Amino acid sequence: MEQEFKSGFVSMVGRTNVGKSSIINSLVGEKVAAIANKPQTTRTAIRAIVNRENSQIIFIDTPGIHKPKTKLGNTMIETAFGVIGEVDITLFVIDATSKDIGRGDRIILDKIKEAKIKTILIINKIDLVTKEHLAELINLYKDEYDFQAVIPVSVIKNKNLDAILDEIESNLKPGPAYYDIEEYTDQTLRQLVEETIREKALRLLDDEVPHGIYVETEKMKTRKTQNKENIYDVDVTIYCLRESHKGIIIGKNGAMLKKIGTYARQDLEKMLDTKVNLKVWVKVKEDWQNNDSLVKKFKLQ
Repeated sequence: MEQEFKSGFVSMVGRTNVGKSSIINSLVGEKVAAIANKPQTTRTAIRAIVNRENSQIIFIDTPGIHKPKTKLGNTMIETAFGVIGEVDITLFVIDATSKDIGRGDRIILDKIKEAKIKTILIINKIDLVTKEHLAELINLYKDEYDFQAVIPVSVIKNKNLDAILDEIESNLKPGPAYYDIEEYTDQTLRQLVEETIREKALRLLDDEVPHGIYVETEKMKTRKTQNKENIYDVDVTIYCLRESHKGIIIGKNGAMLKKIGTYARQDLEKMLDTKVNLKVWVKVKEDWQNNDSLVKKFKLQ
């Protein structure tokens, strides 16, 4: 008997820096979310699609839970909590090195309890702890909620990631494929460009600067070179909060901006499978994180 096709939406929630985006990228097999070893890397809900033989799983990566200090921060938190009750399954990601249920994890746990939603607990970074510590952490959380499953994983070691997909599929209901099987994200090419450049800035810049930037794709057009090869012309602006930040982003003799642009272009050429002519500018837009019209861009769509 032919197996019935299943589909559904799965939110991924957790504190900042627990590895949600890394897990999603690994499951999808493509880079759809920015990754950096810094908090608040994800700013909006990013959809990533995994097509399997008998199912289509649509992941929604959400901003990490943190204490907001701006309108942007408040919007990020609203986005993260807003998806919990609106999906078929929630993946609650925690850090294996946690010694107890901290304030951020407790807030998320309370939201899950309130929504009474099917939840799978994902314990990431198990390569950093002992089996004894892991067992204690599992028992601690099992006493708090009736999880569908508890899956310890390590993205770095590529351990147990397939188990996440198997468990999700077993908990999904029959349904259609919402997206074409060739798609792996609902983000536009412009959004992917912006995420790629912001990721490079997050990786390369000092802590204070990157969280005060946002990236906007001004132009994205394809054309033929003299050798009849396809090439994308991409113009991008990095906006920052202060003149001093602008100087840091550009760097001495433009070195930092060149580095950001070079690394981003290399990623984009792999992603688009074509040559990219990337031009990046830096402009100051003070207090944009509290600008209502700009912050709308980061609200859950």
